[in-house]
Amino acid sequence: MLEIPEFYFCNLSGFDIKPSKSAICAVMLYDAKLLQDMAAKLLEEGIYVIGFYYPVVGKGLARIRVQLSAGHEKAHLDKAIAAFTKVGKELGVIK
Repeated sequence: MLEIPEFYFCNLSGFDIKPSKSAICAVMLYDAKLLQDMAAKLLEEGIYVIGFYYPVVGKGLARIRVQLSAGHEKAHLDKAIAAFTKVGKELGVIK
């Protein structure tokens, strides 16, 4: 099993990440339409994510849930971080 530093994925530079003490990170986007667009673009990059928006979470609190597991290798995480960064810039979520 690969030892992944705790919160490895939660270090996405420029994103609003909800603090967590687990392998689950919430990438806050706040807007349901933006979340759906980002999820679709991430899927085009080979990254499947789950988005939550109203009524699952409060209005204006849309987020993408990211969960790490022992099955992920560093290369998987690096690919996901690169995809989040690319898509985040395309959609104006990050600079």
